[in-house]
Amino acid sequence: MTVLTVTKDTDALTLTFIAEFAADVDRVWQVWEDPRQLERWWGPPTWPATFTSHELSVGSRSSYFMTGPDGTKAGGWWLVTTVDAPARLEFDDGFADADGNADDSIEPVHAIVTLESIDGGTRMTTLSQFVSLDQLEKLVEMGMQEGMTLAMGQIDDVLAA
Repeated sequence: MTVLTVTKDTDALTLTFIAEFAADVDRVWQVWEDPRQLERWWGPPTWPATFTSHELSVGSRSSYFMTGPDGTKAGGWWLVTTVDAPARLEFDDGFADADGNADDSIEPVHAIVTLESIDGGTRMTTLSQFVSLDQLEKLVEMGMQEGMTLAMGQIDDVLAA
């Protein structure tokens, strides 16, 4: 599995995933930039994602939904806040209703993705920042930690394709 560590920090209100891949930084950046590659790993294996719009430019909005094993759909969106290709990406990640509109009942999570070259590949650090301890605990309870670990575990197959 590609995920080396997952750290939940209730004081800093963060959840950090560190993964390593046997591919260079430019190649790993592509799994974030290309919506068809992103779809192959963004959701956990039993909840694959479909991106209906996706662009990595500051101010752009991506829309997606994940489909569960029973056909249930869960919508989401990103608002891209920082792009420094191929080293850094930041975005707000929120929930959406069935029509793709933002669901304001849960605050978005701010994600910071950094890619750095290491001997033989790339280290990807994904830091999720929460607005409150309640939000952090609620999303972990909903399966975010396990789901992201499983999702990132699919990146090696995408890189190999």
